[in-house]
Amino acid sequence: MNCSVAGALEIVGEWWTFLVLRDAFLGVRRFEDFQRRLGIARNVLTARLHTLVSAGILERRRYQDRPERYEYRLTDKGLELHPILVSLMQWGDKWTGVADVPPMELVHKGCGQHSTPRMVCDHCGEPIHARDVQPVTGPGWNDGEELAPHVAPGAAAAPAGTVPSP
Repeated sequence: MNCSVAGALEIVGEWWTFLVLRDAFLGVRRFEDFQRRLGIARNVLTARLHTLVSAGILERRRYQDRPERYEYRLTDKGLELHPILVSLMQWGDKWTGVADVPPMELVHKGCGQHSTPRMVCDHCGEPIHARDVQPVTGPGWNDGEELAPHVAPGAAAAPAGTVPSP
């Protein structure tokens, strides 16, 4: 399947994976700390860490020689998952009923204020929601694949400066 979402889920789609990533973003680095905080079986944690290291999302660094011990740190590729994690947190705060008030909030280091990050257009700065964008085929689109109902042919099939409508 020629799909970026499917490709991403091959790496991060396991239930425990985003909990491991959440803790990595919170500064957890050592196997024993992940295991203790998450209550995850050692073999499952080993598999998740192996997948994340193999995918270049975490890197394994030795912090002790005798016995050899390693910690796991987010790479630049891993740091780019932050908006997804924040979106999941915000969605969970709003829709899962886990708590009447958010169990965690974000403070912007630049201004010191509580922040609710949002997705915006990189051209005009306007907030973007699902109904504000038009999915169009990109240069990597497989022409033999069926278009979903809301996907339109991309720029190669549309006149310059226009966005095709579905």
